[in-house]
Amino acid sequence: MSLTTTPNGIDSLSQSAQDYALVAQAIRYIESHRREQPELVAIAGHVGLSEFHFQRLFSRWAGVSPKRFLQALTVEEARRALTRSASVLDAAYDTGLSGPGRLHDLFVQCQAATPGEVKSGGAGLTIRYAIQPTPFGDALIGVTERGICALSFVADGEESSAVDELRRRWPAARLVADRAESAAIAQRIFSGATQRDEPLHLYIKGTNFQMQVWQALLRVPTGSLTTYGDLARTIGRPSAARAVGSAVSSNVIAWLIPCHRVIRQTGVVEGYRWGSERKRAMLGWEAAQAA
Repeated sequence: MSLTTTPNGIDSLSQSAQDYALVAQAIRYIESHRREQPELVAIAGHVGLSEFHFQRLFSRWAGVSPKRFLQALTVEEARRALTRSASVLDAAYDTGLSGPGRLHDLFVQCQAATPGEVKSGGAGLTIRYAIQPTPFGDALIGVTERGICALSFVADGEESSAVDELRRRWPAARLVADRAESAAIAQRIFSGATQRDEPLHLYIKGTNFQMQVWQALLRVPTGSLTTYGDLARTIGRPSAARAVGSAVSSNVIAWLIPCHRVIRQTGVVEGYRWGSERKRAMLGWEAAQAA
């Protein structure tokens, strides 16, 4: 996806965020009517679109037809994706891939806050932040000189709560509203406006165990899925699946640390701090990009 200006004068990320609102509505409808297996025309009608415009919506947002997109969200397809991903993930973990070697993946590097920085609550740290549109709805993006420290999806009306949460994580830091800084980061992350070999730096705080889990997540490629149990095994803690799940859910840098790519062994997609329909949308979108 490249950053462009649409005919109505808004940039592509703003358009994608608007499109996502309808996509999420469609996903919620499908989930609540799973037994009936609604036809495409019924789903389109639920979100207030004709079938033709519903097709256009998905072509613009995901680059594929809604039928193909929705097929990627079935439990059966999730199970197949887990099977396909197993060998890919084994190779990635064995070679330590987390860089620009994969076509669809950003190059992400993590730097952990030191114990002293954590203890001080971020004293002396300046965090520039703003709410920015993304293909998966609005997100609060926080940036320091050391790297990105926050990327949290935000529901309508919860913007101030998201800022409050950022302030609680870094109580002694100086928070500065800065739309330009965070907009540039959003474009790099979501619009393809960067070279894949230019690293995006993350500045995060967590326990040694959490850092292990998050680093392992960076090796799960776009279009691949893993389970909590498999993730536990890759970090040498095969009996720690529950603790791994807790670490995954503690991630505060969405998308870049791809906790959305972890699902249950059964193929059920749930358990995402920013909403299960958003997790499904992200996985479907990635499946389309990786195809």
